[in-house]
Amino acid sequence: MGVNLKEIIPSSAIRVVNDLKELAGKTVAIDAYNALYQFLSAIRQPDGTPLMDSKGRITSHLSGLFYRTINLVEAGIKPIYVFDGKAPEIKAAEIIKRRSMKTEAERKYLEAVSRGDIEEMRKYAQATSKLTSDMVESSKRLLTYMGIPWIQAPSEGEAQAAYLVIKGDAWATVSQDYDSLLFGSTRLVRNLTISGKRKLPGKDVYVELRPEIIDLDKLLSSLGLSREQLVDLAIVIGTDYNPDGIKGIGPKTALNLVKSYKSIERIAKAIPGAKFPVDPLKIRDFFLNPPVTDNYEIKWSKPDINGVIRLLVDEYDFSYERVKNNLDRLVRSMDKIQTTKGKGLLDQWFKKKP
Repeated sequence: MGVNLKEIIPSSAIRVVNDLKELAGKTVAIDAYNALYQFLSAIRQPDGTPLMDSKGRITSHLSGLFYRTINLVEAGIKPIYVFDGKAPEIKAAEIIKRRSMKTEAERKYLEAVSRGDIEEMRKYAQATSKLTSDMVESSKRLLTYMGIPWIQAPSEGEAQAAYLVIKGDAWATVSQDYDSLLFGSTRLVRNLTISGKRKLPGKDVYVELRPEIIDLDKLLSSLGLSREQLVDLAIVIGTDYNPDGIKGIGPKTALNLVKSYKSIERIAKAIPGAKFPVDPLKIRDFFLNPPVTDNYEIKWSKPDINGVIRLLVDEYDFSYERVKNNLDRLVRSMDKIQTTKGKGLLDQWFKKKP
């Protein structure tokens, strides 16, 4: 779920993107798990049932990944998907918490089913989303057939995505969470994989979600913090490695504490009863020095049309006509960009730098 910095991010650090084409030519490192969970949550029937094939296998993640990726490429955006590796040991409490929340959501979903409450069914069904190893592997296969690069992170996907930005191999990270900023990404793009009209939870109201770019340097300057202090602030309010933070302290209070005491060590001493299930210094060090790898290749290639059709149509029962039409969009988008600046899109994408 990540750290929630929304309350303290000033408007001066955010730029709203009104048209995806404003990001044309940009290479972005997408937190794959975050995107897939968004697809699993959002792409469902009115009663909350996810899309499934004739064998009862969930396909919402493949649908979202296929069509949204084509939308991005059509806008001239160059996506790289980064997949999570092994979760760090300090994340154990968060993993247990998430499992408990899903179990409770499953119980409430079944109660809603027994009442025939469609709205509640959808609400709790979304909260039961699970990303299995089979889903991850089918997602990687689809990206490979589409000619879209993906990277396997040794640990946290957002840390690896941030590393790509730090190295200059990507322009920004993409996630709904803010953690990549803590990992050092200079730019974070939110809402890129879920932009468009979205229904507010529990209300018959729809809002237009637009992508927004958060600039790390502007954020730190506006808050008057160093990156290390931003990490300390996150530890105070709670991260995936200490989910509860310091009880009763929200983002605004945490900001004041960090400005007053300068570090998590001093804050811990100043607040009676402050407890951390994981040593906050270990958490800070993980954000500042996460496990990442240089063992990757960023290479875009021509889509394997037959491969995509075999996977989506033959294996997972997608509509042939719809898949083929959207693959044509993908090819046309590449051809269109080939006419700009005298260089083909694929020629540009074979380069490692954005």
